[in-house]
Amino acid sequence: MTDLSRRSMLGAGAMLAGMALPRPGLAQGAASRTLRVVPQANLTSLDPFWTTAVVTLNHGYLVYDTLTAVDARNQPRPQMAEGWAVEDDGRSWTFTLRPGLKFHDGEAVRARDCVASIARWAKRDAFGQVLWMSVDELSALDDRRLRFRLKQPFPYLALALGKSPSPAFIMPERLGQVDAFTQIREAIGSGPFRFLPDEWNPGQKSVWEKFAGYVPRDDAPDGLAGAKRPLLDRVEWTVISDPAVASSAMLTGEQDYWEYPLHDLLPLLRRNRDLVVEQRLTEGTYGCLRLNHLQPPFDNQAIRRAVAMAVDQRDYLRAVAGEAPDAWGECPGVFTCGSALETEQGSEILKTRSVERGREALKAAGYAGEKVVLLAPGDYPQINALSLVTADLLRRLGMNVEFVSTDWGTLVQRRTSREPVDKGGWSVFHTTSLGTSLNLPPIHLMLRANGKDAWFGWPDDPEIERLRAEWLRAGEPAEAKRIGDALNARAMQTIPYIPLGYYWQPSAWRRTLRGVQRSPSTVFWNIEKA
Repeated sequence: MTDLSRRSMLGAGAMLAGMALPRPGLAQGAASRTLRVVPQANLTSLDPFWTTAVVTLNHGYLVYDTLTAVDARNQPRPQMAEGWAVEDDGRSWTFTLRPGLKFHDGEAVRARDCVASIARWAKRDAFGQVLWMSVDELSALDDRRLRFRLKQPFPYLALALGKSPSPAFIMPERLGQVDAFTQIREAIGSGPFRFLPDEWNPGQKSVWEKFAGYVPRDDAPDGLAGAKRPLLDRVEWTVISDPAVASSAMLTGEQDYWEYPLHDLLPLLRRNRDLVVEQRLTEGTYGCLRLNHLQPPFDNQAIRRAVAMAVDQRDYLRAVAGEAPDAWGECPGVFTCGSALETEQGSEILKTRSVERGREALKAAGYAGEKVVLLAPGDYPQINALSLVTADLLRRLGMNVEFVSTDWGTLVQRRTSREPVDKGGWSVFHTTSLGTSLNLPPIHLMLRANGKDAWFGWPDDPEIERLRAEWLRAGEPAEAKRIGDALNARAMQTIPYIPLGYYWQPSAWRRTLRGVQRSPSTVFWNIEKA
């Protein structure tokens, strides 16, 4: 079933794979200065604090800059900051901004803009929430300096501000002062590209132009740190939901870059001499099955565990990436495989792989036929494939499944609802996360279990929260590993989410592009056309 489901996404559009698309009305000179991108999803939200959708994160890296940024070794380095000083035995951090920084509206970047942005970010971000518990005061000393006064030392402060999954993007003070749970509809930053709202057509196109006032760093690019040079005049994202049509656009030169090509089409793309197909992201892509802990039936831990014991990660990974042995890997734990905290402590439930045992456990848990609303993004092939596997699995378990196929943008909006399913709520959705987002407890969004302040799904487990806090105080690697093992075991008991293993997601781009660097996230600075 899963293999057919994966291939069915090509649909009738496959016949278009060799056909040229209508050429856009773009002069050759303009085309040579424009990066034309097929993004991994539709951009519906401009607010990188309001949503964790990767497409909005990628937009954020175009528009905004950060005080710190992580390099290829995941170490924090100064970015907008000229540097920082740590005093008072680690309880005082003072950041100094580089001179000449400007927002896209022409206003100078000031320390109070940073203060407002960080305060808003910390209300939503998992690592930011942990940091904020240690903050006694965050204030602007003058236009270029801001200072954190801490209740106790927090050695991860610079990492928290600049980490790759969801950094503290800096925006003007008036936007930073907007309630963190209210979605911002503007996109004004100080990053290398300026968003063009008049050319934004959700579901079709998003456009950014080079920001002439951007001041890049002098040091070499390194991961997400270093120089971010806007070398092209425009970046245009064109949403193409049919993978066969997107493939045709790449083969005929209508598009320059395809972020997430369908795995079935990779051999076709690799045979074209004008294209490069490579693993650009530095970590594998991890599948995540998220359950709604607020509403029946998954407010019942025993029912969550019944589903977990029926999951076979191999079914999910083959549905996305096929049979190639080097395209995916099982990872029956919550931490990134290959990282220092990788563990299978307590993960026996994910090795059960038995629908029969899951069905028995579901009956014993008292499942009474409650409707399960599964949200699936028909325009996001990889996540849609994960969703199809789960729908089949839940039905085989005997659950009453309503499969809701929608677009990714609508799913991102609907997953914020805490209402029952008969009032527009949901029971299950899937997402993916890069390994760099799952390797440390304070970064691990799926592992936050602070109830209604947690990520969508809202698990509530004080023991997970206690262990996360304890990990931050661990002095030795052996102690950090012990706590990581305990976190995994606890997560396998209460099931804040179900890990689905990882796959490698290559990108494709035209050979005429230069400066396409490996990075924890998809970024479009430092790229030019030959």
